[in-house]
Amino acid sequence: MAGHSKFKNIMHRKGAQDKKRSAQFSKLSREITVAAKMGMPDPDMNPRLRAAVNAAKAQSMPKDNIQRAIDKASKGDGENYEEVRYEGYGPGGVAIIVEALTDNRNRTATNVRTAFAKNGGNLGASGAVSHGFERLGLIEYPGKVGDEEKVLEAAIEAGADDVESDLGDGDENPGSHQIWVAVENLHEVARELEKTLGEAEGVKLAWKPSLKTEVSADDATTLLKLIDVLDDDDDVQTVWGNYEIPDEVMEKLG
Repeated sequence: MAGHSKFKNIMHRKGAQDKKRSAQFSKLSREITVAAKMGMPDPDMNPRLRAAVNAAKAQSMPKDNIQRAIDKASKGDGENYEEVRYEGYGPGGVAIIVEALTDNRNRTATNVRTAFAKNGGNLGASGAVSHGFERLGLIEYPGKVGDEEKVLEAAIEAGADDVESDLGDGDENPGSHQIWVAVENLHEVARELEKTLGEAEGVKLAWKPSLKTEVSADDATTLLKLIDVLDDDDDVQTVWGNYEIPDEVMEKLG
């Protein structure tokens, strides 16, 4: 259990997502509908749906929107989405995994391939980079729930495997805690953590890189553009990478 490693720039940037609230709501709704179709339409009986609803609440998505997305599934309304994963390399040889929910595989594949090609990367075959990641459960909390020691202690008690904390530098950047667990223990650990830390900001399946690649200042600009373009695609749900951008580079990019 490591409690002091910094978690920087592994997932898509939250700041960019905050500026795209309506697009984010659309993606959250899609995940809720898919989760409800795959299991029971009751979050208490469907772990994936519970995670999707929690993620929507964390983004301040209105209750009516959440319920509509669940109702779509139970009524059999809307498109049939399928889960697709793309793998490739970004600038500087960074490994990237893109997860999508789509009703048109050809459209999504074309968009993702174009995004890579126009922003210093190239799309690989299935399995091209995922061998360098672990498939784990990820529980996220904002930095304000407590210091590293408090969160680490709660995580150990709940049965988590690892904690990475980045406590930020003030109100505008309060930081966050990422708690990693085995996939099969995700929802059990999340329930235990809720008793001591409250409701999590996110409970999801994630790709954790085994090794991180430090990105140069030259490559960082292009890499972040690639991630933004992928994030902007309606079909793309999440973008994971093994990149780490040094603090001094991020400050220059500002």
